[in-house]
Parts: sequence; structure tokens; C-alpha cells
Amino acid sequence: MSSTWGNKLKITVFGESHGTAIGVVVDGVPAGVELDVGAIKAQMARRAPGGDFSTPRKEADEPEILSGVMDGVTEGTPICAVIRNTNTKSSDYSALKDVMRPSHADYGYRVRYGEHNDYRGGGASSGRLTAPVVFAGAIARQLLAQKGIKVVSHILSVADVEDDRFGTEISEETIKSLSGSKFPMLNAEKTETAKKAIEDARKDGDSVGGRIECAVVGVPAGYGDPLFESIESVAASILFSVPAVKGIEFGNGFGIAQKRGSQANDEWYFDEGKNVKTRTNNNGGVLGGISTGMPIVFNVAIKPTASIFKEQNTVNLATGENVRFSLKGRHDPCIVVRALPVIEAAAALAVWQFVGE
Repeated sequence: MSSTWGNKLKITVFGESHGTAIGVVVDGVPAGVELDVGAIKAQMARRAPGGDFSTPRKEADEPEILSGVMDGVTEGTPICAVIRNTNTKSSDYSALKDVMRPSHADYGYRVRYGEHNDYRGGGASSGRLTAPVVFAGAIARQLLAQKGIKVVSHILSVADVEDDRFGTEISEETIKSLSGSKFPMLNAEKTETAKKAIEDARKDGDSVGGRIECAVVGVPAGYGDPLFESIESVAASILFSVPAVKGIEFGNGFGIAQKRGSQANDEWYFDEGKNVKTRTNNNGGVLGGISTGMPIVFNVAIKPTASIFKEQNTVNLATGENVRFSLKGRHDPCIVVRALPVIEAAAALAVWQFVGE
């Protein structure tokens, strides 16, 4: 089982949803970086359960740094942080040891790891394991900020409610506004409709999915490698490690296939400062796997939360029977909001692989 990702900045995630703790080892952070622990905790709080539209499970997600940092400054050695699990209810899952939850990783894990698989709360396949990724990503964000690079995202859709998309220019004001919002959307008029879609699903014992659009602003042109180490392929390798992500598109993605070349091509021009830019950003700031200097923009599809309260069909591996069951416990009606900092963290980690020292 591989739980390690990265090259220039390598992360190893460990733990299970209902174990003693989860955590991460971050290897490759330069020495002498003064970490803003408050900013790290702020990112962790965005992902933590217990907020609006999330599971009632309360977890502070307080990272405990065990190594690699002295007096708030990085030592250049691996940084290890743990996050204690303090509010588990494993009894909610006692009846699910042999009952495979629809659209969960239960069956695949059971086949691969047999009776040794920790099924409580999804074990190592749980979305809870994204908390350590957010911790690592928060460090990467601070490293990127030293180079004037920022990461921002918004809710592009919830169910069938669509937000506006990022344009070719993403202002500092927009970045601050979205980063400070608990429910970030570019078109404020869509916010209440999107919230209602989540609430309606919750009342019905169901869930909804959506999409997140993320932008990395300030990456100069010329970063990335063609073919197998392109910006898209490296970013996709960590983004698809987020359990709920089922699709990724850069720029206009699949929509670009419906255009003619004259509509899809991003035409170059010199701005007033003689900087090379494109008038559109249909390719999401990446061509040939290398950055163009425009914002790197992509969006990811987040599936509806698989844990719902409606009765469903499944199988009981112990009895060999087809059964009907309904889930108990505490679950999110929509994980899009809590996934925002996870997607941003993954983007920050991916980009640092190219721009980092």
C-alpha cells in the first residue's frame, strides 16, 4: 500500500479514521522557513468536521508537530505531525464489517487486505485522511507565497446550481474574498440556491455532489516538464488521491472539444508592461505540460457523499446474501465545501514540485 507521494516535497500519510491518530511526514521543506502556525491551523479548520453542511462529528483537527520544527522555524529535516482522533463512534460501524456500503471502498479493501482491513469509518480509505494533506499543503502554500504564488478556489457547482468561472485575470481582491468565505462562490446570487440544494438533500436523507474550480496565480512561464512530468499529470496524480474526486479538467477541459481551433486557441499579446499573456485561458495556463504564465486553472468533480441514510441494496459477504440496509452514524450531505482546502492543498503541493528549490 503506497501512502507516499512527491519528489521535491515528499509526503507520507498515515493512520485510520477511527484509529488513535492520523498524520503526515513532510520531507523536503527547506531549513530556516518561519512557519505561520496560525495560518496552518486556519486551513485545517476549513476542512474540519462540525461546520455548516457537514457531519456532526466534532474534531478540532489540532496538528501536533513532533519533529522538523524548532522555535517555529523549519530545521530542514522531515516534519512529522499527528492529529488525534478524539470523537470516534466505532459502534456505528459494527454492523458493517461484512456489509459492503455502496460507492465506498469497502469491497476493494476487503478483497485486497482481507480480515485485516479496518472497516470503521472507512479506515485508511476515509476522507478523514485528507486532513494530513491539508497540513502538508498549508506548508507548501507558505513556501509558494514567498515566490508571490497564491492558490484560491470556489464552488463551481452544487448539484445543478452553477457558479461563474474564473476569468483570465484573478485579482487580489477576489482571492481575499473567496479565501475568507465559508461558502465561496463568484456569483453571490447563486449562494442561497446552492445551500438550499444541500439542505434539501439532507432532509431527504440523501446527498449531492458538485465541482470545485481552483486557480494557482503567479506561476511564471516555463515551469513543468513535457510528457510524464507535466504540470497536469503531476497535479492529477495527487488530486485523484482525494477520495471523492472523480474527474479533472484543465481550463475548459472537455468543453474545449466542442470548439473550433479559432475559438479554442489562446492568442498571445503583449500587455502595457510588455508581459506576454493570452487573451483567453481555455487551456488553463498550461501548454505542452509547461506553464504559460497565465493562472493555472482546473476544476474537479466531487461525487455525492456515498454515506446516505436512504435504504439501499448491497451484499453481506459473511452470509452470501443480497441485503437491504440503511446507514447510521454522522455524515455530510455534501462534501464540496470541506473539500475546498483539500483541493487547494493538493494544488499547492503539485506546483511546489516544479517551482521549489
